[in-house]
Parts: sequence; structure tokens; C-alpha cells
Amino acid sequence: MNTYRVADLMTRRIVYLSAQTTLDEAARAMADADIGDIVVTDGQSLFGMVTDRDIVVRAVAERKDPAKTTLGEIATREIVMIEQSSTGAEAARLMRERAVRRVLVCDVDRQLVGIISLGDLAQRLAPTTD
Repeated sequence: MNTYRVADLMTRRIVYLSAQTTLDEAARAMADADIGDIVVTDGQSLFGMVTDRDIVVRAVAERKDPAKTTLGEIATREIVMIEQSSTGAEAARLMRERAVRRVLVCDVDRQLVGIISLGDLAQRLAPTTD
């Protein structure tokens, strides 16, 4: 069985936006970059993460105004990270244990290099029905 590394499966495009960015701006950035997640910053520090699902479930469903609500107000503050040399199976186990769909990927110096999602794992690791 082929063992994929997180580095082979992850998305390398990371979009960083300030915690002060409004949800409508963030949604436009996600659409423009064709991604489903934003890394939220506070100055030079990592603040959290917001997904397209967060915007819908935590903001729209709660009737928050996307033109006034900021990423900082809805961001998930708990950051889950994995090293890029880890295996896809280790990433899947971490997602299951932490009940998350996306994990930030870092290098050995703990610098962000990508994001791995449940979708990334499913695309590469799911058995084919050819």
C-alpha cells in the first residue's frame, strides 16, 4: 500500500486575513482563491481559522451581519497542526480525535506550509471504483 505524506496531499495555498476582516470580505477572498478556509491573524500572530462552513453556520444561521461581523468574532481559536512529513493516516487520525475537518500543516520549524482537509484525504486515499 502506498503511504502518502501530508506534504503530498495538502493544499499549499494559504490565505491569511486579519481578525478585523469582515465576513463578506473573507467570503469574497475564499471565492476568488477557490478555497474553503482562511487563516486568521492578529498582527504577526496566528489568531485562528475560519472555514466557509463557519461563515454559514456560525454567522448566517445566527443572523449576524456579514458586512459588520469580523473573522475574529467567529474564528475557531484552537489551532490543530501536523508536520508535513506525517502520513495521511496520521492526519486522518488527528482529524478524527480532534473532530476537525482541516488541519494546518507546518514544517520542522513550525512555519505554516499548507492546509490538509478531509476532502484532500478523501481524494487521494479513497479506493477507486474504476
